[in-house]
Amino acid sequence: MPMHKIIYLLLFVLSVAACKSPEARRPVQRISGSFIKESAERNKELYQQEEAIITELIAQNPETDFETSPNGFWYFYNKKDTLSSTMPKKGDVVTFTYDVKNLEGTTIVSEAENGLQQYQVDESNQELISGIKDGIKLMKEGETVTFIFPSYKAFGYYGIVEKLATNTPIQSTVTLQSIEITQEN
Repeated sequence: MPMHKIIYLLLFVLSVAACKSPEARRPVQRISGSFIKESAERNKELYQQEEAIITELIAQNPETDFETSPNGFWYFYNKKDTLSSTMPKKGDVVTFTYDVKNLEGTTIVSEAENGLQQYQVDESNQELISGIKDGIKLMKEGETVTFIFPSYKAFGYYGIVEKLATNTPIQSTVTLQSIEITQEN
């Protein structure tokens, strides 16, 4: 057989082999999703434990009129405005002060350390815990409210380095200084 026929035959065989459709690669490991299910169960148990602690704290203070938020936290008014009806809405800029305490009342981060805060409601990437972002929307200008947040509404898994352990419920007293209503509202 002449050399050029062998080369053509070899090229033909290689081109036919190269036309084979690619096969899907199979995963080396298969994940069953059990990690997510286990994590969800741990979080439910943690919330139930925290809720029991908070409920006990509320029961120990029958003179305080606690309210429950649909967002998963509790609060009471230190100073309530019964005349105004203006509450912050999306886009409004609010000025406020707040502190962070453990459930025993020990200050973790003082109002002075936090300073005067400004926050554009539901439009700012400001590093506030979700509980305070939700709580501010329940307040009127000049009011002071103490919120009790389960850990998932507070600092959750991260805590505050060298100040607050992970998964710790907190209380925070917030004073809403002013509401600057935007033209959108």
